[in-house]
Amino acid sequence: MTPEELADLAHLRRARDMMDRDYAQPLDVPAMASAALMSPAHFSRRFRAAYGETPYAYLMTRRIERAKALLRQGMSVTDACIAVGCTSLGSFSSRFTEIVGETPSRYRARDHRGLEVVPSCVSKIAMRPRRSPTGG
Repeated sequence: MTPEELADLAHLRRARDMMDRDYAQPLDVPAMASAALMSPAHFSRRFRAAYGETPYAYLMTRRIERAKALLRQGMSVTDACIAVGCTSLGSFSSRFTEIVGETPSRYRARDHRGLEVVPSCVSKIAMRPRRSPTGG
């Protein structure tokens, strides 16, 4: 790996860390690219090459991951949508269903008591949303 490629990866990690930390903030590709010290187009290409998904898809997966935890705690779908930084309930529900495989309401209604005995560090990994190969 060249020194330039290593530097790119460090910059991409900075942007990815920002998405992980600030997922509920209004983030767009130009803001993420700025954190990575790249142009938006270059950032999008390099991010996808490094992480296998677009920056927006990564951000939405993190938001859905956080929303799942809020829904398991009994928060309403609308409140969870807003809490994770989504502005459209319809888009949030569609993306949630695409990633999780069931609607947010159905997910919220399920019995999640079995997870109470699992350490949070384990449940976080086990419950992480997984995109299907055909998913966005």
